[in-house]
Amino acid sequence: KMANTNAEGYFKTYTSLVNEENLMDAFNNQASILKSFYNSVNEANAEYAYAPGKWSLKEMQQHLIDTERIFAYRALAIARKEPTTLPGFDENLYAQNSNGNNRTWHSLIEEMQVVRTATIMLFNSFDAEMLQHFGKFSSNTSCVNEIGFIIIGHIKHHLNVVRERYSVAL
Repeated sequence: KMANTNAEGYFKTYTSLVNEENLMDAFNNQASILKSFYNSVNEANAEYAYAPGKWSLKEMQQHLIDTERIFAYRALAIARKEPTTLPGFDENLYAQNSNGNNRTWHSLIEEMQVVRTATIMLFNSFDAEMLQHFGKFSSNTSCVNEIGFIIIGHIKHHLNVVRERYSVAL
């Protein structure tokens, strides 16, 4: 079983990682996975990058925060029937300008928890009709509910990278 979405191409990579069919179940189930990740990293290894030019764990965490905010905004705009195509963003440019390595690991965890709470509250505020609204961002068309699954899958993708390349056991 996996998320029932129509995502194609780039975002299918993320939604295909989600096993749950219910978005709130997916958010709830991811909470313990994130807690395990946060507990497996400490301040000393949070600045580790597995290769030159790759993000440190702090930069990756800042990327997760930034991306969740951007997708939550996209969900909000589409739920409110925004007629214009929402812009894309350059994740590498955002990471270069994030100041992630100058923050504490604890502050990044705390911010992510607040952002995730806000995301869940936002999605809980949408009724069944709003969740099915379609809109455009960058060169993609998606419904609000699917954006929630993209958020979940995006984090799963990065946690898979952590398992494979950062020698962090989750």
